[in-house]
Amino acid sequence: MSVGFIDIEWRGQPARIEHEWIGSRRPHAPLLVFLHEGLGSRSMWKDFPQRLCEAADCRGLVYSRPGYGQSTPSASQDDFLPDYMHREAWEGLPALMQALCVDVPYWLFGHSDGGSIALLHAAHHPERVAGAIVLAPHIVVEELTVQSIDKARIAYLETDMPRRFAKYHAEADAVFWRWNRIWLHPAFRDWSTESELPSIRCPLLAMQGLDDEYGTLKQIHGIKRVLPQTRLLELPDCGHSGHRDQPERVIAAATDFIHRHN
Repeated sequence: MSVGFIDIEWRGQPARIEHEWIGSRRPHAPLLVFLHEGLGSRSMWKDFPQRLCEAADCRGLVYSRPGYGQSTPSASQDDFLPDYMHREAWEGLPALMQALCVDVPYWLFGHSDGGSIALLHAAHHPERVAGAIVLAPHIVVEELTVQSIDKARIAYLETDMPRRFAKYHAEADAVFWRWNRIWLHPAFRDWSTESELPSIRCPLLAMQGLDDEYGTLKQIHGIKRVLPQTRLLELPDCGHSGHRDQPERVIAAATDFIHRHN
């Protein structure tokens, strides 16, 4: 299916959002919304959303958040603030769903920052979310995460990382430095989603790679302590991007979870 654009109002300014509908053509098939990582975009998912939607017989919506991929940012998006994931979960995603006339409960699949956004959205809008699957989500800021993000800063300055990112983002430098600077800002050390987690009511599957350089099992175990009904999956031989390192296991687990709870 072709990539489209739709206009939303984002923090008082217009933003043009890149999005794509994929998967099942059954009108009543579950809708699965994909939420990308902190440096991700619609195109950086590659074929994973299509593969998952085919396996689970779901409709899929893949999009780039404001300022990412080919989506245009609003004027106020020049700098990130520590609550940027909260704002995307509570304001950005609802605005997109409204613009696209989505009026049925939907599933969420979020990776990294997108996993945190999925948790926050499910907590703030429980009536809208049928279920959530989160891969390498952040619920607190770990020292390991900060160290790896600082290494990413050095890599962006010293390698061909900017050229590679330019294939996926219209404003690659802005995408990288907004993300990098806020995660390394001292004020961000206290960022957390823990106070919102108890409001989540939907079925929840949380997955974490055992070799993740951006987070430890503390993240998904912390979710389960608050929400005992959460199903956990620990992925061996897997780094931060389980949908790339272990796609078959991730797809199988997500498909089974959707079928059990749909």
